[in-house]
Amino acid sequence: MVLAQLRECLRGKVVIVGVGNSLRGDDGLGPCLIQQLRRRVTAPLFDCGSVPENFLGPIRRQHPDTILVLDAADFSADPGEVRIFDSNTWRGGGLSTHNFSLDLFADLLVESTGARVYLLAVQPKQIGFGQAMSTEVKEGCRKLRQWLLSSLGDQS
Repeated sequence: MVLAQLRECLRGKVVIVGVGNSLRGDDGLGPCLIQQLRRRVTAPLFDCGSVPENFLGPIRRQHPDTILVLDAADFSADPGEVRIFDSNTWRGGGLSTHNFSLDLFADLLVESTGARVYLLAVQPKQIGFGQAMSTEVKEGCRKLRQWLLSSLGDQS
């Protein structure tokens, strides 16, 4: 179901944005996935770490039609579960594990680019400082990588 939703969302010029802190266990999902997709998809990739607001200018200059934000987000599901949210759905939902509000980031992306913005999220298990990524989130990351490669073209 998520794969079908993802394929429906990926229209026009797609930009992929990874958000998260690699030093906080499962919160490192976004940057980890961006690294795994490098040189394997044609879409521009941004590893925004924990400061996505610093990448608004470079993302805007890509003139995207669709922006896909990859992140670990708490949506009260089993660890490793994958869901996709449009920017209207995730607003106000408290989905982020970050200090910077993904709501505000989505608003800024929509305002500055006019693009459709989606959050492709994995439910984290552990986000403590110095923890490793959990087995469940690693599996969610593997699924996302396969789905994105099948949807955006594997170049390897």
